[in-house]
This record gives sequence, C-alpha cells and structure tokens, in this order.
Amino acid sequence: MNDYRTPPHAPLHATQPETGGLRGLARRLVADERLSHAAAVRAESEAREGELSLLEHVIDTGLVSARQATLTAAWEYGLPIMDLDAIRAETLPRAEGFPEKILRKLKVLPLVQHGHRLTVAVPYPSTLAQLDELQFATGLTPEGILAPVDQLVPVLESYLARSEKSMLDELKGVDDAIGELGYDDPEGSGEVDPHADAQSAREDAPIIKFVNKILLDAINRGASDIHFEPYETSYRVRFRIDGMLHDVAHPPFAMRTRIAARLKVMSRLDISERRLPQDGAIKLRLSKTRSIDFRVNSLPTVYGEKVVLRILDPTSAQIGIEQLGFTPEQKAMYETVLDQPQGMILVTGPTGSGKTVTLYTGINILNEVERNICTAEDPVEIKVPGVNQVNVLPKIGLDFASALRAFLRQDPDVVMVGEIRDLETAEIAVKASQTGHLVLSTVHTNSAAETLTRLANMGLAPFNIASSVSLIIAQRLARRLCKHCKQPADIPHEVLERQGFTQDEIAGATIFEPVGCKHCTKGFKGRVGIYEVVPISNAMSQLIMKNGNSMDFDAQAREEGHPDLRRSGLLKAMQGVTSLAEVFRVTKD
Repeated sequence: MNDYRTPPHAPLHATQPETGGLRGLARRLVADERLSHAAAVRAESEAREGELSLLEHVIDTGLVSARQATLTAAWEYGLPIMDLDAIRAETLPRAEGFPEKILRKLKVLPLVQHGHRLTVAVPYPSTLAQLDELQFATGLTPEGILAPVDQLVPVLESYLARSEKSMLDELKGVDDAIGELGYDDPEGSGEVDPHADAQSAREDAPIIKFVNKILLDAINRGASDIHFEPYETSYRVRFRIDGMLHDVAHPPFAMRTRIAARLKVMSRLDISERRLPQDGAIKLRLSKTRSIDFRVNSLPTVYGEKVVLRILDPTSAQIGIEQLGFTPEQKAMYETVLDQPQGMILVTGPTGSGKTVTLYTGINILNEVERNICTAEDPVEIKVPGVNQVNVLPKIGLDFASALRAFLRQDPDVVMVGEIRDLETAEIAVKASQTGHLVLSTVHTNSAAETLTRLANMGLAPFNIASSVSLIIAQRLARRLCKHCKQPADIPHEVLERQGFTQDEIAGATIFEPVGCKHCTKGFKGRVGIYEVVPISNAMSQLIMKNGNSMDFDAQAREEGHPDLRRSGLLKAMQGVTSLAEVFRVTKD
C-alpha cells in the first residue's frame, strides 16, 4: 500500500467472475475474487440487517481480511490509502489538542496538521461523513485517508495511551508516581494528599512503584479484576482478562503485608484491622478527562490478607446497543420493550456475564431529561449523570425492598433494582411495573425459562408474573477471536451436524479457532455477548397461568422462534466472532 496516494480506478478483470445484480463495493469484491457472488449477496443482506456498511461487515465477520478489503474499497471509491506500519509515533501531532472521546468514537488517528488542515486516518469511507464532529470540536478542517482498521485501532490506542503519560513507561520517582496516580477520596470529602507522609513514601518507594505499575498494567491490558494473593511460601498477582485469570507477577513473599497495607491506604481502609474483611474504593486519574474507579475488598486468609480490585471503567457501560452482540431481532425486541411506559425487563445469568452492562445500555437509552430514573444497587459500580443511584446497605436496613418503596414515593418513570432476591423485593417490583413504571432488574438463573419458575418459587402469584414481566434476557460472555491471528478450523462436517448446524449452514460458514499473537491473549481479544431474548407473549402468559414448568416455557420459546443460548453461540461461531470450543465453555448445561 502507498502512503498518501490516491489509487487510480483499477479496471475490472477481463475475465471477471459473475457480478450480475451487484453494485459498488460488493461488485468490486467479487470482481477482485475476494468473495463469491453468493457470499457477496449474503454479506450485503447481513450488513443491511446489522445497519453496517458492507466494508465494516466483511471485516468484522472475517469474510475478507481488513487490509484486502480496505485496499479494494480504496480502488472502488478512488480514495487515498496508507500503511500505518510505516508511521513513526514521534511524527504524529500531540494528542492533547484533540478530544479523546471523538477520536475513540470515530476511530480516527491524527496524522499531520498543516495550519488549519488536519489529515486523519479513517477506517471506513463512511467515516468521512462524520468528520464534521471533529471539525466542530477542533476548529480544523479534517481530510481523511483510509487505513486498515486492524492497523488503525492498535496505533490509535497507543497514541492515546501516550497522551495519558502512562506510568508504566514514565515512573521517574516516588513523588512523581504518586502525583500522576492521583487517587481520590472515594466518599468525595476531599482529595488525598499524596505528600502527607513523605518519609513513609520514601521508605515504601519500591512498594508504591510496584502497586502503581500493576494498576496501570491491568488497565492497559483490559483486565476486569486484579488479585493479590498470599500463600504459604509464595505471593502472586493475577489479572482476569476476558473472563480468565492469568499469572502476571510473583513479588517476594516478604512483601505481602506491605503490599496489602499500601492498597488499604489508597482505598481508605483500616490498615490495623487484619482479622475482618473490608471494602473500599480507589479513583485513578489517568488524564484530565479520564478516570478509572476500583472497588477494593480485603479478605483475611490463613497466610495473610488477599486483596481483590474490581476495575470499574465508566466507558464499559456507555457502549451502544449495537456493540453488545444482539442479533437484529433481539436488539429490536429489547428496544421495543424499553420504549414501553411500563413493564418489567429481567436480565439473568451468572456473575460476570455482563448483566450490568446490558442494563446500563438500556438505562443510557432511557436517560433523558423527561424521565426520572432511580436505581438501587449493591454496590453502585458505575456512576451515570442524570440517574439517581442508591447504594443499598442491609446493615442499616436499606435493602432493595426499602429502596424500592422509597423510589415509588419519588415520582419515578424508570426503576432499576440490582437483583430480585426475595419475595418482598419481587412483590414491590411487580407493583411498580403494574402501576405505570418501567422496571429493570436481574435474577440469578441459567436461562429465560428458569427465570419464570424462579419467580414462582419465590411465591409470586402466576397472574402477577404474567401481567408484569415483559421481556427476559439470559446471557453469557464469550471471548472474541483475535482478528489478527484467527484461522479456519478443520472440523469434520458430521461433528458440526451433531452440534446443531444444518447442512446449509455447514456449507456456507467457516468456523475459526484461536492461534495467539502480539495483539491478543491466547488467540482472544475482548468479549461478545451471547443472548437468549424471550418476550412474554400471550401463549407464554397462558403457560404461566397454568403453572407451567421450565421445560414448557423453553419449548414455547423455541416454538416462537427465539434461539436459546447454545444456538445463539453457534450463530456467533458461524460468523467467525468466537470459537466453537468457547461457545461450549460458556453455554454448557
């Protein structure tokens, strides 16, 4: 690929494949033998259903590599294209002058600024129409150059990370490290003074540097949790990345007490109390515009205190509904119920299955000035402006039920309850949904059908369940295959048929498997939701009134055309999003 060069319009091959009925990029992909005619027709249809451009769709599904697809698009539209492997980081404009939120949203990378003109790399031709947003924010006139998205995204992340002055590369001293870390008082009573005990800081310099590096490394690697674990003769640190724990460090065993003390000081816990569990929080300022919260818990074990930090990135609950992993039909069902003035939406799944993100995606859609939204959570993990959020504290009598009762006296439009655990909470939630409120909550069950039987087992009357519940979403999180290194898996057709694939699906799909490269963790990068979305139809309501069991509900859902979790996972595997083994791991009975 050429740097800053507009490719001439390439003539189609003299002996080109059949392209009848196709136009634009689809025709070019077939003519260049990137796709078959049938695959191009199917890709166009799927792209329309998913509300994506054809280029985005073929890249996201792995039908065509990002570099080949982008090059073909450049020829088709007469756009310049650039190989970002040739870019040197020090030649790029300083990131501080550009809004990080817009750069991340549009996936655009500033390349060169000459006066009021700014050249940026863009991943898709459709992005060019969105550059007005960048122009409005910066006052510059942006000009776009295409770059393969698999090159652009890592370079953009590195570019933005440098602007945050990551301490992983820039720790120069104890005072500098503490100042850059900038942890705040989680209760909002005032900022922590990092120089309050300078002598202690100097004595604990190695501990401070180690903890700071671990925290920043966890954020940069996309971890969700950090485990500091003492054992009989060893000490280890593990990160949970994409749902799996990985060893990352083994500091000296003698440091275990001082590391725990450092973490407790940062989270405002009592360092003298080592016999009881404690909960706290840390706020880590990465830059003027971005901060990360940590929920901290210490636990006394036989060999010392284990400390676990949950990383609460506010951006994780602000993603669009398109990015969750719903099929177009499932997305439409969720949006339809969100648009209703009353009813109950229940999200179910095990801990760590992404229920909070699914709920908050709905809350963000509903979060308008015309609505009063109240949430009760244990605890509030992600703070959202415009939403009234309450931490439940059972020790003082503020549980989900009492918070719900208070909400109903606060003129709410939308109510979110962290979890329905008992009959009292369930009855109040039902009452709220039946009296003109939209209620969102979670229940700990394995499937949509089991959620209905769980509510009945709590003691709810069948007519209350049937008249209040509008939609049930069961979900899991599967690791997403790395786009850079995934490769087709050699799986016999008879094996695929036994797993639930039809003959047509086997003939038209390629199943991929993980490999592993510098861009990912053991072949996976990120996670995608696998969903079972079941609206409560009239037929389902009749089953509830007849005290049906979970098998009856499940059979009715299949009859109405709603795929279960395993089937939804198989569809993701067919699309090249995840592997077959990963689907079986997260959807096993």
